[in-house]
Amino acid sequence: MDMSEIRKAEEIKLISEENGTRIDAWLSKMLDKYSRSYIQKLINDGLVLVNGTAVKSNYKVRMKDDITVQIPEPEVLDIVPEDIDVPILYEDEHIIVVDKPKGMVVHPAAGNYSGTLVNALMKHCGDNLSSINGVIRPGIVHRIDKDTSGVLVVAKSNEAHEKLSMMLKEHDINRVYIALVHGIIREEAGKIDAPIGRHPVDRKKMAVNTKNGRRAVTHFKVLERFKDATMLEVKLETGRTHQIRVHMSYIGYPIIGDTVYGRKKDKYNIEGQALHAKLLGFVHPITNEYMEFESELPEYFVKLLEELRRN
Repeated sequence: MDMSEIRKAEEIKLISEENGTRIDAWLSKMLDKYSRSYIQKLINDGLVLVNGTAVKSNYKVRMKDDITVQIPEPEVLDIVPEDIDVPILYEDEHIIVVDKPKGMVVHPAAGNYSGTLVNALMKHCGDNLSSINGVIRPGIVHRIDKDTSGVLVVAKSNEAHEKLSMMLKEHDINRVYIALVHGIIREEAGKIDAPIGRHPVDRKKMAVNTKNGRRAVTHFKVLERFKDATMLEVKLETGRTHQIRVHMSYIGYPIIGDTVYGRKKDKYNIEGQALHAKLLGFVHPITNEYMEFESELPEYFVKLLEELRRN
């Protein structure tokens, strides 16, 4: 990145008094309002200079290193606000908690530049969304899949965004899902600890990948058994892409309606997976008050439960 093109919102100058610590770790300790991932992005963009020279994240600081950190101005958001109704469970100046409907994409991406949660929130919040994730994902701290419904927290201030991101990284956010899976799980509860990464052949999919995957842990508890299906309460310890869907398929109980990781066709005839983000609990990033939000099971999910019980 050309340094002359960077518009600086802030320039921070520091002198190292340590030897041998990675610069990304050292800076995240010195600048604790920024997450390590954000600092790594600054380093990768050439915005961290040591003695006048850009370095990599694994550079080890030395005593008396002269370190300059350029914090760029937020990019101007250019995604179009749209008047889309999204249920709001809570809102203040720092965060907004929404009940995302099934079928809605969280943020714009290739092929989906309108009709997303971000488009709706930009209409509702105006410019009051955090800018840390840039023009495509303002405010987005975590995601749930297009066809997964339920509770999601979005950051309005950059400070809230940084702290929520750190909570996610440290597994300090309570995320509980309800899932309907094919097959009858005999155990009352279980834990799946299997790394998830890109599928080695189909790069659009995720998979349990022991070679290149990142640690992924899912806990489940049986709520109800049916003739050939099981309803589960699922808790995420980590938050990998498609984690619950990949893990349930991996142990042989794919989520009903999941044509990507499960059966290409099933008799229940629903669009998308039967997975609902029911509960989200976290300490408010600014007030430090514990907050918990719940979303009722959507109509399609209730109807599917009624069908399973009839059978």
